[in-house]
Amino acid sequence: MSYSPYLLKGQKALITGASSGIGEAIARYLAASGAAVVINYHSEAEEAQKIVDDIRNAKGEAIAIQADVSKENEVQAMFSQMLKEFGTIDILVNNAGLQKDSPFVEMSLNQWNTVIGVNLTGQFLCAREAGRKFLRRGVQPHISSAAGKIICISSVHEVIPWAGHVNYAASKGGINMLMRSIAQELAPHKIRVNSIAPGAIKTPINKSAWDTPQAEANLLTLIPSKRVGDVDDIAKAAVWLASDDSDYVNGTTLFVDGGMTLYPGFTANG
Repeated sequence: MSYSPYLLKGQKALITGASSGIGEAIARYLAASGAAVVINYHSEAEEAQKIVDDIRNAKGEAIAIQADVSKENEVQAMFSQMLKEFGTIDILVNNAGLQKDSPFVEMSLNQWNTVIGVNLTGQFLCAREAGRKFLRRGVQPHISSAAGKIICISSVHEVIPWAGHVNYAASKGGINMLMRSIAQELAPHKIRVNSIAPGAIKTPINKSAWDTPQAEANLLTLIPSKRVGDVDDIAKAAVWLASDDSDYVNGTTLFVDGGMTLYPGFTANG
């Protein structure tokens, strides 16, 4: 990790869904950049605690807090615990997400509601709590030029339709307008809200798409850069969006996708 340990010094960050994959990488990078981090997890307590231990062993600050982000009372309890431990919050990374895939006509209401609940409602609940704290505290110039930063982890599927994954794609499309509307409303208060839209990233949730040579070759047909992304690609972008280096960036989705949204199937005129 090449980031300065002083870039986010003194800041407090909450990363949802941080016990593995992209969330874990973001938590590690934010901690390496000087932030004290909350590792939110749903059920992977041991994995979350290992990340906490690693960060502490590297002289960083971290705690783990369990919460289901789709449940208002659990989100509020999580924020209360964070404030008790760290005193405040400066950075929220809305990362928690899941998939419940099905052909559209066979998709159950439970599959729909579960994905929308975690992926979209969860982001609303966490952003609302963070926004309330940012507004109450205001800007602390010795900490950051912003009163607070919210980073929503979306997906290329906020713009690319995805048959067989209607609930997931709908949740990510919703994140786009949720993020932009929040950003528009909170920008006058020096609160910055942006999204990162990963493309194909090597994480446990999509291992079958890249863990064999044939699967990876098939995936690379969708990626002009001709490599599958790594969680570090997303974490580095998150550090930048959390820092004052991106102070004039607000209401923007940063696609970190190796060019997947360039629709490479049209390279030869379709």
